[in-house]
Amino acid sequence: MRLAAASNEAYAASLAVSELLSCHQCGGDRGQDEELGIRIPRPLGHGPSRFIPEKEMLQVGSEDAQMHALFADSFAALGRLDNITLVMVFHPQYLESFLKTQHYLLQMDGPLPLHYRHYIGIMAAARHQCSYLVNLHVSDFLHVGGDPKWLNGLENAPQKLQNLGELNKVLAHRPWLITKEHIEGLLKAEEHSWSLAELVHAVVLLTHYHSLASFTFGCGISPEIHCDGGHTFRPPSVSNYCICDITNGNHSVDEMQVNSAGNASVSDSFFEVEALMEKMRQLQECREEEEASQEEMASRFEMEKRESMFVFSSDDDEVTPARDVSRHFEDTSYGYKDFSRHGMHVPTFRVQDYCWEDHGYSLVNRLYPDVGQLIDEKFHIAYNLTYNIMAMHKDVDTSMLRRAIWNYIHCMFGIRYDDYDYGEINQLLDRSFKVYIKTVVCTPEKVTKRMYDSFWRQFKHSEKVHVNLLLIEARMQAELLYALRAITRYMT
Repeated sequence: MRLAAASNEAYAASLAVSELLSCHQCGGDRGQDEELGIRIPRPLGHGPSRFIPEKEMLQVGSEDAQMHALFADSFAALGRLDNITLVMVFHPQYLESFLKTQHYLLQMDGPLPLHYRHYIGIMAAARHQCSYLVNLHVSDFLHVGGDPKWLNGLENAPQKLQNLGELNKVLAHRPWLITKEHIEGLLKAEEHSWSLAELVHAVVLLTHYHSLASFTFGCGISPEIHCDGGHTFRPPSVSNYCICDITNGNHSVDEMQVNSAGNASVSDSFFEVEALMEKMRQLQECREEEEASQEEMASRFEMEKRESMFVFSSDDDEVTPARDVSRHFEDTSYGYKDFSRHGMHVPTFRVQDYCWEDHGYSLVNRLYPDVGQLIDEKFHIAYNLTYNIMAMHKDVDTSMLRRAIWNYIHCMFGIRYDDYDYGEINQLLDRSFKVYIKTVVCTPEKVTKRMYDSFWRQFKHSEKVHVNLLLIEARMQAELLYALRAITRYMT
């Protein structure tokens, strides 16, 4: 009851804000405030996501009992109902697991003090220039008693946290380079050393926020109203439009033209869905008729790994980080590079030798009790989540497609499953989809709405959000595998 009351209070507060921001054309009355010289901030954006039309999002107040309980839990745990939650609620089962895991990592008993946890979240999000997450955790860091001086730059934080910067950098951009020497350097830093339990907590936080930055950019999450970029004081500059049209994103002539152009390609995108369904049927038949040899499977993995290096976006310009974000990490020029370029050869990571289920899970659970179970549950929900729907088709087995997406991400990280035929990836994932996947996972700060719109054009937005859940969990698991393997090697 207390959680439900908290959620109702949040909703009432949001209604109050909406009333303050209403305009004359919609029956609102701001005249008195304007006469008093009060400048009221107006929302700037298109709802929780810049990529998903607000009218297609679940509206707070119209949710069912399960979703209402999730909103209440989120509000009680975070003190807010953020835009990430409002987008993830497309998939309530996953959202419940996500909120439970995040709450445990940030607020329940654990090796690290609360202000360290939020500062590590800031460090991790900053590596991908994710000001959305940085802003949220700056507030949380201060709320739990964090020293404001630390926010002036990483060099003002304790040496122990500064030492984590190298692991944060490599884990975010090139996790295959992590070695037991990275681990040893943190555990044997004399008075600034980490314990094994603290380090596992830190690694889980880093991977969690690297992947959450991918979700934030991949789904076009809009800034919160109280954060930079979430509001504006500028008066409307477009005539014949209500201010509510402007704040809801209904003012752009270009956008209307894009939508009408998009309608012209509806038939093309319909055939794309049909072609994908047919490829899935053919691949299933091939599986039943013959199975490739181990040598052929290994060869196909190497081929897909090489091809993944040549998948890049046409928007592949460098993104210069803003000072308010870049001050939270060192070496701003360090970013993603394909692991086989520049004469570098990285040995294949074979899941049969070190996997999450048999090795990573038990290590995390031993050093940070219960977290391994929570993460494992989240992995399984994202991987197995299905409504047996593909665009307009029902009763579809999507397991083949989900596995192709998951294994493609791990392939980009040099991780191989001996029992998987990597030839299926090129059959099921077209180039525009691969561009989107690689950008979200490796350089999320470069994701654009054009990339989001260009793949799976006939699919629902909820299905595209599901894709993002697969992407972030596959990414998190890949990072964890490299980090935990290095910890295991140090321990043995």
